[in-house]
Amino acid sequence: MGTVHARSVDSYPMHGRDLGVNPDDLEVMEAVQETKQEVLENKDVVVQHVNIEGMGRTKEDYLGYEISDVFTARNLVEVMRKSHEARQRLLRLGIFKEVEVVIDVSEGAEALPNGLDVTFEVTELKRLTGSYNTMVGNNEGSMVLGIKLPNMFGRGEKLTFQFSYGTKETSYGLSFFKPQSGYYERNFTLNLYKVTGQFPWSSLKETDRGVTTELNFPLWMTDHTLKWEGVWRELGCLARSASFAVREESGHTLKSALSHTMVIDTRNSAILPRRGALLRINQELAGYTGGDASFLKEDIELQLNKPFIWGSVLSASLWGGMIYPLGGQPTSIADRFYLGGPTSVRGFGMYSIGPQSEGDYLGGEAYWAGGLHLYTPLPFRSNKGGLADLFRTHFFLNAGNLCNLNYGEGPYAHLQKLAECIRWSYGAGIILRLGNIARLELNYCFPMGVQSGDRICDGVQFGAGIRFL
Repeated sequence: MGTVHARSVDSYPMHGRDLGVNPDDLEVMEAVQETKQEVLENKDVVVQHVNIEGMGRTKEDYLGYEISDVFTARNLVEVMRKSHEARQRLLRLGIFKEVEVVIDVSEGAEALPNGLDVTFEVTELKRLTGSYNTMVGNNEGSMVLGIKLPNMFGRGEKLTFQFSYGTKETSYGLSFFKPQSGYYERNFTLNLYKVTGQFPWSSLKETDRGVTTELNFPLWMTDHTLKWEGVWRELGCLARSASFAVREESGHTLKSALSHTMVIDTRNSAILPRRGALLRINQELAGYTGGDASFLKEDIELQLNKPFIWGSVLSASLWGGMIYPLGGQPTSIADRFYLGGPTSVRGFGMYSIGPQSEGDYLGGEAYWAGGLHLYTPLPFRSNKGGLADLFRTHFFLNAGNLCNLNYGEGPYAHLQKLAECIRWSYGAGIILRLGNIARLELNYCFPMGVQSGDRICDGVQFGAGIRFL
């Protein structure tokens, strides 16, 4: 629960020559002691003062929203609970290294018999901090170096420079973050970035230089993100053997897109949940604010998790998406969907399902994928706790399809095409949870419904990532 100190009054001096107490005053002192003791026994109390000590560059008005709820407490238990909640909110702001809470009886001429003072003792982060860590993406890893200037102007602003060097992607970017006072979940972010990535399944390399602006806010049970992205994309061939279809896509393009994401997430963990559900819906519209790309893109993700017998968990997932070209322009290989691999339809090679040309996978304009999973604790586990809790055994059934659509045929023909040539797989394996950051999977897979041109992984397959089907 953090550190919440309630200073005791039991140790107040009551008598004795060496303690400077006149015996004639003993009766008065006992009355005062009795009154203060009642305060600490959950009688009605009044929080008279809430103080914050240790502030330097932080503005007082910015923190007032986070601690104001403490004044509404009416007994000591409520004071401790609301003080802890305020402490958590202060730490969430990302501008303090430590926050301690001290609860004491009020003193002074205006002190009430049941008055309390709450003091938050804070330690601000340094003006300049650095970080070094590793990051796991979908079947790739990277080393990340960062420099941060937290709380730049005293109201939670943050400027971050980050450099990432990975197995398939290298990037660097500069971002500015500004939360709304009193509503940390409502915030604005501005990013400048350059990303260079390699996509061997398509014999493609891509360099993006761009700017994004994001507005994040909660609404009822949902979280929303409004985003604009302007990016200069440079596509090229990764190898001399790249197909003509990939070479056709090479060159420079400009993309300007507006997007909206809505998320409802009640899971207890994003990496390996035991209960709860996730719904994520994303829409992207490109072309109406300029650029060469012009399309409407829809993407949806649904996940349900339910505890089962003997500590096991049943999980069901469904993904789906469609991209609709606008203005008669074909979609770019950089904007299409990709499917297959240890993080989606297991038993197939990374993004090796769907349209391809001379061994290069070109992506598709529509897809769906579904999965059923049974997660169980390790067998023969001696007791709960320890390293064994990081592992799960895993039984799965995955299916999906990726294709291009003829938009003149109508929705029934689209559904019929998505229902044809379904790839599916089943198998079992073991999962290692890396905190709340990522997870590793080692599975034995049996791919089924294999089509001509698909690349399969029949047998052992290793996967690492943060988003799994």
